[in-house]
Amino acid sequence: MSTRPVAIAPATRKPASDSNEGILTHSTTMSYNCQHCVRRKIKCDRAMPSCSSCQKAKLECAYKAPKPPRKRKRRESEDVQQRLARYERILQQNGLLSTTETRSPSYRGTPGSVHEEGRPRTAQSDAERTGRLVSEDGKLRYIDSRVWLDVAEVSMQELSDNGVDDQAAPVAMDLPIDDPLSGSLLGVSNSLAGYHPPYPDAMKLWKIYVQNVDPLCKVLHIPTTTELIEIVSQQSTGATQAQECLVFAVYNFAVYSLADEDCIREFGKPRAALMSKYQYATRQGLINASWLKTTDLQVLQAYVLFLIATRTQTDPHTFWIWTGVAVRIAQRMGLHRDGGSLDLSPFDMEMRRRLFWQLIPLDGYAGQVSGTGISITPSDWDTKRPLNVNDEQIHPGMKQPPNTQTGASEMLFCLTKAELSEFYARTAVKMNSISPKGQVRDNTEIERLIDNLESDIEMKYLRHCDIINPVHILTLGIVRSAANMVRLRSRMSSLMSQSVKGVQRWGLCVLAEKILDTDCALYANSDLRRFQWHIKTFFVWDALICLLNCLATDGFFANTELDRKWEKIILVYSNHPEIFKSKWALHAVVRKMTHKAWMVNPPSNSMAEPAFISTLRSRYETGDYGCAKTPDNMIQHDETAEDAYFLDTLLQSPGGTDLYFDGSFNYGAADWMLWDPV
Repeated sequence: MSTRPVAIAPATRKPASDSNEGILTHSTTMSYNCQHCVRRKIKCDRAMPSCSSCQKAKLECAYKAPKPPRKRKRRESEDVQQRLARYERILQQNGLLSTTETRSPSYRGTPGSVHEEGRPRTAQSDAERTGRLVSEDGKLRYIDSRVWLDVAEVSMQELSDNGVDDQAAPVAMDLPIDDPLSGSLLGVSNSLAGYHPPYPDAMKLWKIYVQNVDPLCKVLHIPTTTELIEIVSQQSTGATQAQECLVFAVYNFAVYSLADEDCIREFGKPRAALMSKYQYATRQGLINASWLKTTDLQVLQAYVLFLIATRTQTDPHTFWIWTGVAVRIAQRMGLHRDGGSLDLSPFDMEMRRRLFWQLIPLDGYAGQVSGTGISITPSDWDTKRPLNVNDEQIHPGMKQPPNTQTGASEMLFCLTKAELSEFYARTAVKMNSISPKGQVRDNTEIERLIDNLESDIEMKYLRHCDIINPVHILTLGIVRSAANMVRLRSRMSSLMSQSVKGVQRWGLCVLAEKILDTDCALYANSDLRRFQWHIKTFFVWDALICLLNCLATDGFFANTELDRKWEKIILVYSNHPEIFKSKWALHAVVRKMTHKAWMVNPPSNSMAEPAFISTLRSRYETGDYGCAKTPDNMIQHDETAEDAYFLDTLLQSPGGTDLYFDGSFNYGAADWMLWDPV
């Protein structure tokens, strides 16, 4: 085969010696753009002697070499003392170090270093010394890094990921979302224009939220949020992503607090349909607001409301991850540091405290139900509890803190909840400590702590309660019952190890019955119906299993007592149909122990066998240990009699009924297996 000759390439032209002419490549082109193309910001083909753009425009093409980059001035080397003095100067300029405070020449800043006064440094004092809030465009970011604090000015743009705005919408993708975290990782963004309810429905949902949710979950400031709902519900296109996210979280929570018949009556749709709609909109709103990178308080408020309203509908391990994300976002925003040391306005300080103290018990609940423990320990935060004030006492722009009330304010329930949550967080180690194997733990110290807590809450809050106010009734029931719940759980190890004697076992059974009585009374009180979303979330499994354990012990109760005990168990099942619906391990343990107790000690022949017992028997006989369908003919209760018993119990001195707050003092499912001696 013959080959075609290839032409020899032309010789390369020598570069021009004149710097103004520029440097030519191996062809007749320049290595940079001409001046006209640079000014007009168009593409230059760099042809010589004139580029095509200049030829078309009939302009004189001129090339001028760009100036070489300036050499960075090298800072003179500093020794350790000079560098330390410079750092101190920067901290003093930013108000983070007193001008009178000095350090010894040997100071290295290591943990445990000592001040001149001889006091050891603690993690908290160090955080107060270095941490501060950086503000830009109305956003706040907490900084506690010496690297960032080495510079005098830190901007939000520098702190965001590679300069990306933390509110920028991710690239739209048509993908399904299972949860907000996955959505954020996938970058899914979708419009929610079609999910906003009509104005009348929006205002109904807001009213329901204010009545059913706000008294127990003071995350929002009602006056300012009312204005927001009014505006967004009438003109949703003008809402920011953070505002849209928050309003959907409100709508979702409002529906969650309702019964199915209420949803049909008010909105003409079943609860499941409304929940599906607004829960999706809340999740999507979080994704649209780039919630993983947010420093917007409204977005975190929406996320916390979303978590509280979905905690019973989410796998415990997934929920623990979600809650951990909320804790990290809160830490990034500095909510774990009290606003009094961050130069915040009284209003901002109060709203941040309220949000943080909703997150603490939520984190405790997530850690308990998942068995993985809490994400943020007391040594990690110094945020003070919210003030005992009503919403009308605080407003944006206020210059002075409000005067706190001495009686019961709108914050009554949340403040008692905060007291209990802090007690749990700070004494969890003592509560869960177990003596060496084979020994019974000494509960004297725990009992003393419980007594002190009960007395403190009594003096601060409960003595101001009005039994006509449903919120006050619920607070009384929860706190009174709380002490007994802690006492019961502190004695669990002796019962599980079978070392408890008859009299002691009887005492535990009495405590358990009081706790269950309060739970039943809370359900029976018609004034508390709007708060059942909270009551049902924190049912005290400990007390039910304790009573079932005693019922499963042959001869423990006299025949005359069996009927009354079983009536109580039947009532509990009537109030908690989720025992049959759920696949959670705790529910499975309850079902198993109920079946065993009925087999060992059934009531007298005068009591008809309830439907749930028949269902349990058939399932266990066939080896089907899964969840069962809820029987339709559950035995109902006498509301008037239960209300009377409940109020009598609450008005007694401390020691009366149940403490179950957001998973506090809750044992894992594995512990409950020990209750069922073989």
